[in-house]
Amino acid sequence: MSVFKAIVLSLPLLAPLSMPTWAETAATITVSGEGSVEGAPDMAVLSLGVTTEGATATEAMSANSAALTAVLERLKAAGIADRDLQTSNLSLNPNWTGYDSGATPKIVGYTASNQLMVRIRDLPKLGEVLDAAITDGANTLNGISFGLSNPRPAMDEARTEAVADARARAELLVTAAGARLGKIVSINENGGYAQPAPMFRAAAEAAPVPVQGGEVATTATVTIVFEIVQ
Repeated sequence: MSVFKAIVLSLPLLAPLSMPTWAETAATITVSGEGSVEGAPDMAVLSLGVTTEGATATEAMSANSAALTAVLERLKAAGIADRDLQTSNLSLNPNWTGYDSGATPKIVGYTASNQLMVRIRDLPKLGEVLDAAITDGANTLNGISFGLSNPRPAMDEARTEAVADARARAELLVTAAGARLGKIVSINENGGYAQPAPMFRAAAEAAPVPVQGGEVATTATVTIVFEIVQ
């Protein structure tokens, strides 16, 4: 009797092949928008100073301190608070001579300078304050700038306009391309600023000095990424 050996072949189960899943990347458009709000300023910052000379460093500084003290007293009498007065620069330098003639340079005196930043919150008094400061010893005038004591409302309005401007640009471009504007992917603010107002106009012998405040423009810029619906 023949004995047959049965050979059983076991085939591995074939697992279904899984195809890679590719996430479809949505088309996007990136646009920038700008908003600007103009308004009358309600404050000003005046940069002035006192420069004096003396044979010695002590004499120059003493004369400078006396002149600046007089300026500060007049400014405070005009209603300027201590918090609105700030020293921005204080310097003492020797005056050298002899360079042009080829001789050995030597010191022939000293120059002291003290710069002061003055914030004026009552703009109608600006001309009076400026005239008083110059009369009492301020002999250096570096300029004046105008601004808003509370810029937040104007800044928020400018931001709103910037977003609307960006959306309008995106709508125009996407519609022209035959698609629709989708949801916002990201939004970034690129910073805001207040454009400087015109400088003051002054007559040499006027009292008080006439000042023109003009307007200040608060500007905001945003960059927005939108999805494009095909």
